Amino acid sequence: MSDLSTPPAPPVTPRGDGSQPEPDQVQATSAYRPPWWVVGLVALVLLVGIVLRLHSASVLWLDEALTVNLAKLPINQLHGALKRDGAPPLYYVLLHYWIQLFGDGPTAVRSLSAVFGLLALPCAWWSGHRLGRSRGPAASRITAWATVLILASSPYAIRYSTETRMYSLEILLVLLGYLALWRVLERPHIGRVAWLAVITGLLLYNQYWSLYLLAVVGAILLVQIWRTTGEFRRAATAAAVGLVAGGITFVPWLPTFLYQSAHTGTPWGKPVLPPTGAAYAFLDFAGSNNAEMWVLVQLIIVLLLLGVFARAMSRNQLEVDLRTVPGARWEAFVAVVGMSVALVLTEIAGSAVQGRYAAVFFPLFILVVGFAFTAFANVYVRTGLLVFVVALGLRSGIRNFREQRSQAGQVAAQIRPSAKAGDVVGFCPDQVGPSVSRLLPAGLQQSAFPNGQSPKYVNWVDYAKRNAAASPDAFAKRLERLAGSTHTIWMVWSPGYLTFDAKCQQVVQALRDDRPGVDLLQPDEGLFEREGLVRFAPKQTG
Repeated sequence: MSDLSTPPAPPVTPRGDGSQPEPDQVQATSAYRPPWWVVGLVALVLLVGIVLRLHSASVLWLDEALTVNLAKLPINQLHGALKRDGAPPLYYVLLHYWIQLFGDGPTAVRSLSAVFGLLALPCAWWSGHRLGRSRGPAASRITAWATVLILASSPYAIRYSTETRMYSLEILLVLLGYLALWRVLERPHIGRVAWLAVITGLLLYNQYWSLYLLAVVGAILLVQIWRTTGEFRRAATAAAVGLVAGGITFVPWLPTFLYQSAHTGTPWGKPVLPPTGAAYAFLDFAGSNNAEMWVLVQLIIVLLLLGVFARAMSRNQLEVDLRTVPGARWEAFVAVVGMSVALVLTEIAGSAVQGRYAAVFFPLFILVVGFAFTAFANVYVRTGLLVFVVALGLRSGIRNFREQRSQAGQVAAQIRPSAKAGDVVGFCPDQVGPSVSRLLPAGLQQSAFPNGQSPKYVNWVDYAKRNAAASPDAFAKRLERLAGSTHTIWMVWSPGYLTFDAKCQQVVQALRDDRPGVDLLQPDEGLFEREGLVRFAPKQTG
């Protein structure tokens, strides 16, 4: 983005304010033609990034399986189900019709997120191309290619392109919104403003953390309207109108959002201080808990700082300006302030934080990282550093390609060969139900703690209160009644879930007191979602 010269520029201000691109050393590379091996390496990274977005060896885990079960409901029942789930509707509606076309198998349902992940790549290139303009055509190309290669190799983007959740769509929508806002500020007219309004509405209906991003962008636009005059003020006003119009589309959903805020939340996790939440987000950006992650997260932070504070002075020298340098300062500002506001308000509300929630800010951080490579005038340093960052990302992304996220497949594999029609499968907590139940054969009686409800869904409304009031002995007796004396009880359980204390272990013990039990699986601490399995034999055979 442009400098805060006259007139001041809001986020994603076009480089059309009359200022000239800075004459820094990166301009010396404007005639640079990459050798064949660089072109080949770029093509290889993009190809590998695409392939990694098309497959995951893992079975669906809780959030994915629950999302699929909700999306399979008749469309007129979806609103009520989401009211209890706590999510906005856009991704679920899209997935509903996607399932009707392609089915509900793991590859089929994940391919929707893969499509969004693939569409984000050209959007990232165009976003980087526009961002780099302030330093001239060479910097524009550098930013574009660095941004798309980092996104293609990002373990964060790869993971959420292979999960049946809304985060891959969120990344795409933010990039589209970035481009849409820029186009309005360049040359406002009704079509561009309408498109910005559409993207704004889609963001709000896809993930609630979009509220924080849009609030910060809207506040900056209002400041620019107040401070500037002439054509730029008219453009900023048009952009603000687009945001407001998009926000108005959210009004019909507002009562549902307020109900969800009061009754659902994140009862499965504890609130954290904002610095801890930021650490979660950046560690998630860098991939899973492995050696590559710890190196990559440090590189990301260093590059973010360089993108905001540094520029090339010569082939081997950088200038650091603590006042920030023109270019990506507003992208960084929106990302940092927006995420800070989100983390502070989330902590005040007593809600938990997961790195995936920061998907709304992730594209802006990636743009700043891509822009940071313009600070290196030495093409060998720039290329070598980019290769290193991309290699670390792909190494972590390959882990996602082949590793399991859930023990649900192991549990189902133990139950399927021996289970008979009428056998009972109990789940405690209910959160282990969605991923396992979809893998089980028909004819089994399935019941989830605390109230014996279907394991396909989790009702998050007043979750902690309901779990606190639930009786493990009563649930065990319910399973006994369902099984009678002639059917096996299969108990799927896991310890350590918040709001359950030791109740799941107590359910298992109550069943042991009445029937002989055999432990078939123990929860695997190495997996993201882990379940144990105990088989309780019939009291009598025949």
